[in-house]
Amino acid sequence: MDSLPDIKATILKEAAMRGPEKSTCPSEIARKLFPDHWRAYMASIREEAITLQKQGLVLITQKGKPIDTESIKGPIRITILIKEQKND
Repeated sequence: MDSLPDIKATILKEAAMRGPEKSTCPSEIARKLFPDHWRAYMASIREEAITLQKQGLVLITQKGKPIDTESIKGPIRITILIKEQKND
């Protein structure tokens, strides 16, 4: 039995590579992980992105603005959030 790729890790890696000033499309993640059947995994990619946003690791936007993930309609983008480190 084949194991599925780690969707969360891939989202974080791709978003981090883009940096906090740019975003990535969920379809880019899906195409990278599941090139032959990427459309079938779009819901899973979105669900994992929402989980990552709730954990404060990414920001989900539409047209450059943060959105309520409880009522997503249409295309979204994912941006990595960089936590500021405190120096005590």
